Amino acid sequence: MRFQALAEWLAWQEALHPKAIDLGLDRVKDVFRRLHPNPRLPFTITVGGTNGKGSCVAYLDAILRARGYRVGTYTSPHLLRYNERICIDGRPVADDAICGAFGRIDRARGDTTLSFFEFGTLAALDLFSQTDLDLQILEVGLGGRLDAVNIIDADAVLLASIDIDHQDWLGTTRESIGYEKAGVLRPHRPAVVTDPAPPVSLLRYADALPTELTCFGRDFRYEATASAWHWFGRAHRLHELPLPALAGAHQLRNAAGVVQLLEHIKEQWPVGETAIRAGLRDVRLRARFEVIDGSVPLVVDVAHNPQAVGILAEQLRQRFPGRTIHGVFALMRDKDMEGVIQRIKDVISCWYLPPLTVGRAATPESLAHGLHRAGVERVEYSFADVSAAVAAARSQAEIGDVIVIFGSFFLVAEYCAQCAELPR
Repeated sequence: MRFQALAEWLAWQEALHPKAIDLGLDRVKDVFRRLHPNPRLPFTITVGGTNGKGSCVAYLDAILRARGYRVGTYTSPHLLRYNERICIDGRPVADDAICGAFGRIDRARGDTTLSFFEFGTLAALDLFSQTDLDLQILEVGLGGRLDAVNIIDADAVLLASIDIDHQDWLGTTRESIGYEKAGVLRPHRPAVVTDPAPPVSLLRYADALPTELTCFGRDFRYEATASAWHWFGRAHRLHELPLPALAGAHQLRNAAGVVQLLEHIKEQWPVGETAIRAGLRDVRLRARFEVIDGSVPLVVDVAHNPQAVGILAEQLRQRFPGRTIHGVFALMRDKDMEGVIQRIKDVISCWYLPPLTVGRAATPESLAHGLHRAGVERVEYSFADVSAAVAAARSQAEIGDVIVIFGSFFLVAEYCAQCAELPR
């Protein structure tokens, strides 16, 4: 085997392919066929969309495992350990298992180069195919039509909210992005869309296949009370469900979409109300409005595009009305900086901009310029690292203030790696 340590494999993969992102299915599909000429695949649920994918995967996993099914999940990116991307029965796969999969892929690929994400996708599929799973849940990394997970024909699809992100690869309009997201749909197989106003391009794509498409607001909906919520489908209703363990009103739409998908597949994979209730209560997902209570509460959230940051801003208003909020913020260069800042600038009083160790990150100076251009005055950016920026926010915050760390998975990952307050 080429390497023994997982870290060595990952470092090598980052330099193997000339492009960090290279959308297309031919190379990865060819290698998968060499690796598994006659694969025995578990029932496959593919989850796509712009925001809410991780939450939907987490709900599905928690509910299906509460019912007693064996489930594999493939998600990205990770926060602390690469192993978080590939989980079986809720547990990250061990280093040696991933290294073994990488070795098998390396031998099968010949002289075909693979991107970092393609290697990971193939490793997940390889490990899942060798495990006695009932279902596998695959999260789309970017787009859908040309994303590596799309080499597998999904038995069911869940598409979460759709908005502008990754414009360099997916286009600059919701219609172009909707078309790319729709690429994971398959003829005569069920699909659920939770976006309340799905792009016309997506609806037309589904009609042309045709796909058994159900949409939020048209085919299913929910109603919330202060302590519970009710789900309404075309032929079935659930009352007094527990509020999801993941915070935020938007999570009810994600959860409602998951319940609708489970309705579609219940003949093959029945899930009762008991499992749904247990999954909603027990679901866990790092850095989605994760709150550390204290005299100065701290919020960690990976929101990094305008839609997600707008949701974060509304959550902060609702959870901490009238409080002074300090924001520790970083963003990748390819993100819509202006759109992100506009969605939350009126919520955050003081901004702290640390440098990140990843090359794709926007510099603190460029973010400061964008904030000043948007009319924001209180900005600091002369920090050595993320810890120093958080320490500065703590030193300036008064009792009752709030600190929010947001804007990039890499920022949150660096903070989580350094912070003893968050569970590992």
